[in-house]
Amino acid sequence: MGAQSKMEPEVRLKRGAVGTIHGVFQSFSFVGPAADVAILLLGTFAFALYGTPLAIIFAWAIYGMWMITPYEFSKYKTNAGSYYAYAASSTKSGVLGPITLFSWMGENLTGQSFGILGLSGFLFAISTVIMNMTYIWILFAVAIALYMVIIPYLGIRISLSYVAITGLIELLILVVGAIIIIVKVGPGNSFLPFTIPPGAATGVFYGVVFAILDFTGLGTVTTVSEEVKEPRKKVRRSLLIAWLLAGVALIPASYALTVGWGISNIGSYAASPDPGLIVFLKYLGPIGYILLVIFTINSYFSYGVAKTNAVSRIWYSAARDGILFPKAIAKINNKHRTPGNAMLVYIAIAFVLDVILGLKFGPVTAALILLSMAGISIIFPHIFANTALSIFSHSELKKRGESSILKHFVVPIVSSVLGIIVIYFSVESTVSSYISAPTGVNLAYLLSVIIALIWALVIGGGLSAYYHLKKKDVLRKAGRFDAEESISGGQK
Repeated sequence: MGAQSKMEPEVRLKRGAVGTIHGVFQSFSFVGPAADVAILLLGTFAFALYGTPLAIIFAWAIYGMWMITPYEFSKYKTNAGSYYAYAASSTKSGVLGPITLFSWMGENLTGQSFGILGLSGFLFAISTVIMNMTYIWILFAVAIALYMVIIPYLGIRISLSYVAITGLIELLILVVGAIIIIVKVGPGNSFLPFTIPPGAATGVFYGVVFAILDFTGLGTVTTVSEEVKEPRKKVRRSLLIAWLLAGVALIPASYALTVGWGISNIGSYAASPDPGLIVFLKYLGPIGYILLVIFTINSYFSYGVAKTNAVSRIWYSAARDGILFPKAIAKINNKHRTPGNAMLVYIAIAFVLDVILGLKFGPVTAALILLSMAGISIIFPHIFANTALSIFSHSELKKRGESSILKHFVVPIVSSVLGIIVIYFSVESTVSSYISAPTGVNLAYLLSVIIALIWALVIGGGLSAYYHLKKKDVLRKAGRFDAEESISGGQK
């Protein structure tokens, strides 16, 4: 027992290191609201036009449904593996574990392009001097990648205190900025942005597809659940608050951008460089413009820090179980109590992937291509976890009298169907784009979507089959660890 206690700092994350507010901004930082406002709502505006605020509301509501699964599972399981652990432990065989993990890894590796390449592209767009320096973005990418691993490496409390402080300021700037714009627009305000433009019902739906991706990551507080105080209560609270704040940040801002640009001119919004910055400059002057630029940059950094926190802990949990990763990935840094090996491997792979595609297509286009795969890949873990919740409710919660038809069956099924619809329209749009314009870039978008489907369903499904047939004992134990149950007699 003494030898085991000495080893615990190497194999365990630090219990009770952070609280509700840290959990809130672990999730909220994934939204990157300032970056959305500055440039990333372009896809939604391109399709939904002045119906963009309505599309944002629909997307926010849909994502709220997707949050029911982590909310319900977090009552019963405290595991850094999050959806992977939930899915794996929902059945006796653990067969849903590998496919959930691997499909999520598809997003883990490609979604980081938002931080590494996205910020480089943003800096290019706001400065003609920088745009003329062809490969300077690689230096930006190096600096950003280092930042995204150093801050999380130093400890969960340090990293989440940073994203909480800056995230709160970012939220206030966006809300106050939106209010000022709305007030200054005056007679230009209208109820039209909350309606569907004539003949644009399909466009609004496409806008919803893009907008859903803006809320990706709201469930990632579950990945730091082993380090949250009273996790079975505070993780759920963090999920709810983060979802509410995401709506507060983006819904008023999307309306302000719509009326600030001008409803009659909204067709030109998506074709303009950094339109969010243009609106802020027009109504809030240089100070508003500079603040949005600063916090857009910080939005990318905060996203990267939160992303590294989440991914490293998912991989750590899987490695601890012996699923896909070697045990070395589960090693915890003795001083900072963070999964340092997982962080380094993750950032290295993501950085190399980003640079290769960045050299081929340029940082902005490469980021969008990778995000196409990320957008498809992130939906599959939700679908598998939704399925797992229904299985868990039927097999375990029913015995306890805690099974709910609405929360554990109806909502997860509807959420999964909505996810499949989003995937369908994402595939359909990339296929249509390539058929109408068979360029190299459109081919890359199409291939990214095809790879995402093969990655999740074919390879991920094959891995689940392999573990089920060849490593049954390992698979049965996958996702079973529960931090709250392991505290007694061990080091907190």
